Amino acid sequence: MSEQKYKGIIQKYRRFLPVSEETPVITLNEGNTPLIYAGYLSRLVGKNCEVYLKCEGLNPTGSFKDRGMTLAISKACEEKATAVMCASTGNTSASAAAYAAVAGIKCIVLIPSGAIALGKLSQALIHGAKVLAIKGNFDTALSMVKEITQAFPITLVNSLNPYRIQGQKTASFEICDYLGDAPDFQIMPVGNAGNITAYWKGYQEYQSQALSKKLPVMLGFQAQGSAPIVRNKPILNPETIATAIRIGNPASWKGATDARDESGGLIDMVSDTQILAAYKMLAEKEGVFAEPASAASIAGLLKLIKKGYFTPSTKHRKIRIVCILTGHGLKDPERAIKTIKPPKLMRADLKTIIKEIGY
Repeated sequence: MSEQKYKGIIQKYRRFLPVSEETPVITLNEGNTPLIYAGYLSRLVGKNCEVYLKCEGLNPTGSFKDRGMTLAISKACEEKATAVMCASTGNTSASAAAYAAVAGIKCIVLIPSGAIALGKLSQALIHGAKVLAIKGNFDTALSMVKEITQAFPITLVNSLNPYRIQGQKTASFEICDYLGDAPDFQIMPVGNAGNITAYWKGYQEYQSQALSKKLPVMLGFQAQGSAPIVRNKPILNPETIATAIRIGNPASWKGATDARDESGGLIDMVSDTQILAAYKMLAEKEGVFAEPASAASIAGLLKLIKKGYFTPSTKHRKIRIVCILTGHGLKDPERAIKTIKPPKLMRADLKTIIKEIGY
């Protein structure tokens, strides 16, 4: 008998999710993303340490948001919603628009003007969402979305929607399934903080069902110019090149600090310079192209290595570290072009080209 075909996270992890036979499943076969061994980064950490990359940019719309959106849109349809709405720095809008298109319902998006990568904006537009740019930041847009969805029959699909967190927790299930247990450490970017909240919830649920033996230490990293949790106060005008985490007042602030404190972890910050260096290193050394916000996890790893945070295991097992890469690099192609040298223009002359390439 052939194996049952993969049909997305709701089908695979149904018993862990708040769905019933009456829930229409709106899916693009999200999830099932690869966990890639990172040889170069593993060597940097040291002997008996393994680093893995959870490549969430290989979800259907190119980011982790699809995990939560399949559930949020499915439940919205179960409740007979005809429209959904979100505030977004890019990835949420792309995901909401795609899943709303599959469901045949209206999608409305508020974005901060001039603060969204064109790769993400193009996705929301091509999927037919009503996209409005406002003069203000993400936090202003989210405040307006909350007010509108409370006053009109429109379902909010930001991470304040509890179904989003429920869907996003499935990534931690996949990590445990692949490794055979939870990792020792998990490192991830922190923006609106729903994702770190979701992963921690997932790890706890898997351990409670004896599907994993331990819980990881949760390590989150914000951008230095957008680090309200680190500074313990909202940031009125957050700034960072990592637009996906340019958020001054995270909706899931408490969930993030609970994950940090309950796991014995930390939430720290990295500079834009560190993020860009990690962004390039990841592409050049591991062959993985992730968006700048994703590289915050790698920048965080490098910062912790420099501090001597990871003590090599003296036992007969390796320390395993998983870095979450939340979105694909093609989400923000402009940043890649700005970061690297453009191709050298040359004459179409064979001898000249052979000389240039060193042969």
